[in-house]
Amino acid sequence: MPTTTNLKKYRTVHLTSAHSPLDVRIFHKECRSLARAGYEVTVLGNHTLNEIVDSVRMQGLGTTRGRLQRVTVKLARMCQVAFQNAADVYHIHDPELLLVGLFLRTAGKRVIYDIHEDLPRTMLLKAYLPRFLRKPLMWIVERTENAAARHMSGLIVATPALADRFRSIHPDTVVVNNFVMLNEFITPTGLEWKRRDPAVVYYGGLSEERGIREMLTAMDVLSSTLHLKLELGGCFYVKDQETSYMATPCWKHVNWHGELDRNSIASILNRVQVGLVILHPDEAYLTSQPTKLFEYMAAGIPVVASDFPLWRSIVEDAGCGLLVNPLDVNDIAAAIEYLIRNPREAEAMGRRGRKAAEERFSWTNEEQVLLAFYASLLPEPKVLGTEALTM
Repeated sequence: MPTTTNLKKYRTVHLTSAHSPLDVRIFHKECRSLARAGYEVTVLGNHTLNEIVDSVRMQGLGTTRGRLQRVTVKLARMCQVAFQNAADVYHIHDPELLLVGLFLRTAGKRVIYDIHEDLPRTMLLKAYLPRFLRKPLMWIVERTENAAARHMSGLIVATPALADRFRSIHPDTVVVNNFVMLNEFITPTGLEWKRRDPAVVYYGGLSEERGIREMLTAMDVLSSTLHLKLELGGCFYVKDQETSYMATPCWKHVNWHGELDRNSIASILNRVQVGLVILHPDEAYLTSQPTKLFEYMAAGIPVVASDFPLWRSIVEDAGCGLLVNPLDVNDIAAAIEYLIRNPREAEAMGRRGRKAAEERFSWTNEEQVLLAFYASLLPEPKVLGTEALTM
C-alpha cells in the first residue's frame, strides 16, 4: 500500500487581484487548509510578497497604480504567470479574474470561481459611481458574471444566499461559509469580565452603509452617563470620509487602530465587552454573513447586531446578543448601555456565543467541505514510480 509520500501532490494556484496576499478567507482559511491536506499551494496576486508562509508559496507580481492598470496590464501578466505555474486546479477570487478563468478553461484547465459576495448588489453601494448608473450597472454585472460562471469547473460561494443564486447557473456549486478559526480566539486567555475595558469594538471596512455615523453618534449619546471607548480598526472605503469623521467631536470617543493584523484583533477582542456589527439594511447586506459576527462569538463577547432576518436567526438562536434598528442611534446606544450595565448577562451571552461558534460556526467543518469539493474535481492521486521518487 503506497504511503502518502509516494503520492503525486496536486498543485493549486489561488489568484487574487483585489485582496491582500494574507487575506483571511483566501490564505488563512482555504490555502492553509489545502496545504495541510498535502496540496502544493501558491497564491498569485498583485503584491510584492515572495516567500513561503505556512507551507503556502506567495508569488507577487508587484503592486498596481490604480484600478485601470490592475484590470489591464496586471490582468494580462497574471494570466501569463498562471499558465506558467501549470496547476492542477486554479482557484480565482475576484470577478475581474473571470476573463483569466475563461482563458484557462479554453486550455482545458480546472478552474474554481470563489464568490465572496453578491457583486451585482454591491454596485448599489459604490460611492464613486453616479447613482443613476448603479441599477443599470447591477443588471449588466449580474448577467456578465452569470455567463462567465457557467463555464467554470465549479463554484464555491461564501453564503447560502449566494448558493440560491448560483445553483441554477452551475450544478457544481458548494457553500464554504466564512466561519471562524476557533484557535484564534481562545477565551481562557481573555481577561476576567470585571477586569475588561468598558469598551466596544468594530473592525473592518468603514463607510456610511456600514454604520460608522451611527456608531460614533451612539458613543456620543452614551458619553453623558458612561465613559466608554470605541476600539475602531480597519480602513475607510472613501478617504474623504476618514478625514471628515476624524475631525468631528465624536471622534474623541475612539481609540483608532487603523488596519489590524490577526493577532491584534484577537488581543482587542480579549479585553472589550461588546462587539458591534450594525450594517445598514441595504440589499447587499441583508443576506450577508459578516465574519466579525462569528469572531465576536468565538471570542466570547456579546454582539449588538442589525435586526435582519438572517442575523436574527443566528443571534436569537444562540442567545449571544441584542438586535437593533441600525438606523436608530438611540436603539443602538440603549443596547450597548444594557450590556455594559449588566455584566453578568453580557458575560453569559458571550459564553453562549462561544458555544455556538464551537458547535455550528467553526471553520473546521467548512474545511472538510472545501477538501471534499477539490477531491470531486480531481482524479485519484497517482502513485509515483521509483524513478520519479529518486529525482
